[in-house]
Amino acid sequence: MGAEQQVRADFVELYGAEPEGVWAAPGRVNLIGEHTDYNDGFVMPFALPHTATAAVSRRTDGRLRLHSADIEDGVAELRLDDLTPESDRAWTAYPAGVVWALREAGHPVTGADIHLTSTVPSGAGLSSSAALEVVVALALNDLFELGLARWQLARLCQRTENVYVGAPTGIMDQTASACCEAGHALFLDTRDLSQQQIPFDLAAEGMRLLVVDTQVKHAHSDGEYGKRRAGCEKGAALLGVDALRDIAYADLDAALERLGDEEEVRCLVRHVVTEDQRVERVVSLLKSGETRAIGPVLVEGHASLRDDFRISCPELDLVVDTALAGGALGARMTGGGFGGSAIVLVEAADVDTITKAVEEAFAAAGFTAPRVFEAVPSAGARRLA
Repeated sequence: MGAEQQVRADFVELYGAEPEGVWAAPGRVNLIGEHTDYNDGFVMPFALPHTATAAVSRRTDGRLRLHSADIEDGVAELRLDDLTPESDRAWTAYPAGVVWALREAGHPVTGADIHLTSTVPSGAGLSSSAALEVVVALALNDLFELGLARWQLARLCQRTENVYVGAPTGIMDQTASACCEAGHALFLDTRDLSQQQIPFDLAAEGMRLLVVDTQVKHAHSDGEYGKRRAGCEKGAALLGVDALRDIAYADLDAALERLGDEEEVRCLVRHVVTEDQRVERVVSLLKSGETRAIGPVLVEGHASLRDDFRISCPELDLVVDTALAGGALGARMTGGGFGGSAIVLVEAADVDTITKAVEEAFAAAGFTAPRVFEAVPSAGARRLA
């Protein structure tokens, strides 16, 4: 039985009737552009083939019933009028928060029965929570005929995460899940949400992009992520700009000098400004067909995240160092940091060799064995049936 048929069958068993439809929304990998989204900067994610899938039907009685095939805690039943920000610390906060955000924005959502399952690894920096939010938002948008554009759904899902869940994330994850196209990376300006789909077909050029899930779990709503965001906002305020996006790369040295002895803020500012420039370099290289040349830019990005933003960890550093020593074209951590995943750009012929080297390095260090898989740029959120 395929995934769509399974989630439909499970819905019938749970709720006693066929769902009105089935939807899917992917996780994402960020090629370059880390911690720039909440600084109004540039990012470049692409969608994974791994998805959150939802079977959904409308209700008219102001109730929301939620079930996950991946969590054995039965059906959660909530009253829409009782949904309030930061009231829920379980997985249900993500779908329930989407309903709250839609209703708060004035959209006539009157209830739903929802059954969810996901193949996006949780806590791996691959946006499993955004996939859950986007698949529910898309389903409700279709069923209640709300007429919202994909970028509007992404905004509402970001509000879910920021206000209802209480995690200070930017707009990248939700936009990637909602808007990416197969065979492309999404060049996104997070200030105005303008987008360019950049062709990114590594297989055609004899390369692969590996994702190495270190199995080190992270949580965006813990304190360290919020501290970095607050530090960036402090830097922008001290420099008299709306966001760090407004500091031109050519003016970085002067800006850092103006920050004086604010060393922690200086490091955050340096990362964001140089990372925006790295995104623009990668876009230029891909457009000109110089795909292999993005490898060193990825390595620069990792060093900046490790040394200036200080969000790497020994496992992520080991992936990068081992992969590069084994001949990888480039590697860096991806996602929010403090664990999660790294990406490794390799020649197709080197996949097995580098994968084995990373696995052996983890074993020698006494770390939990990593999960390694190929990242193939895939389709964004869509209705399956």
